[in-house]
Amino acid sequence: MTSVSLYWRIFGLNAVVLGSATALLLWAPVTVSVPVLLTEAVILVGGLGVMLVANAALLRIGLAPLDRVTRLMTTVDLLRPGQRLPVRGGGEVAELVSTFNSMLERLEGERAASSARAILAQEGERRRIAQELHDEVGQSMTAVLLALKRASDEASEPLRGELQQAQEITRESLDEVRRLVRRLRPGVLDDLGLVSAVTSLATEFATHTGLRVLRRFDSDLPVLDHETELVIYRVAQESLTNAARHAEARCVEVSLRGADGLVVLEVNDDGRGLGAAREGAGLRGMRERALLIGAMLDISSPRGTSATSASGNGTRVRLSVPAVRKQS
Repeated sequence: MTSVSLYWRIFGLNAVVLGSATALLLWAPVTVSVPVLLTEAVILVGGLGVMLVANAALLRIGLAPLDRVTRLMTTVDLLRPGQRLPVRGGGEVAELVSTFNSMLERLEGERAASSARAILAQEGERRRIAQELHDEVGQSMTAVLLALKRASDEASEPLRGELQQAQEITRESLDEVRRLVRRLRPGVLDDLGLVSAVTSLATEFATHTGLRVLRRFDSDLPVLDHETELVIYRVAQESLTNAARHAEARCVEVSLRGADGLVVLEVNDDGRGLGAAREGAGLRGMRERALLIGAMLDISSPRGTSATSASGNGTRVRLSVPAVRKQS
């Protein structure tokens, strides 16, 4: 059976309403005087009102799916996949809803693929910059440091004191370069694994920011592939950075645990929470990384978390990664 088009359904609804009104005028014992009496005017206006209400209700039912499509179009976010509309019945409206769902699925796939390419290119560029900093800048500053030491050993006062001061400044700059290299390319992740890398990240974060960092790591986490471990590491890194720069937090808790076939990373802080602010590039970058490995990312401001203070809701970043073990 061929479905009736939207045009003919709306036309039929209006024809039924107008036909009913006409039949009532023809066969009902109602007359219209000149001038119109009050009772007649009340009957005519009442009939018109009933006709308009019936027509509006029928159109509302018929066009309700279009309203749902419009609302979803204004709120859909490709970084939160899975938002779909139910397809009910047949006809043009059902076909429109089904086509819209297919379009969302295609756009989500294209967004995930483009994000994956961008993230992989970004990581490659980070590795290249880290290598150049290590090989070029680091070695040059090491050579300068050795030259200053030789000059300081041979110089007399007060020049020796000035050379030693320059030597100390150079040493601090070299340490900063090495710290930047570790942020750009976490070598400990390749050498010692995820738990050691996140432990080192949390320790360095606490040292440089002065925040209190609590660590809760399971000892029997499954061994994940390098791409998954890198995503977990980057999400932890960005979460700690946000806690220090934007949340005005004093305490941060980082946990890694296995649960129900998942590896779960949680970063809770006691800062001011998300509020009504829109997500920035950092949070959206975390969502893109989560999509890259098929993980679920939840960013919220819960009350009563272990790291939450009375002055704010705090922020909780929860990354749930399927625990697919690395193939040997």
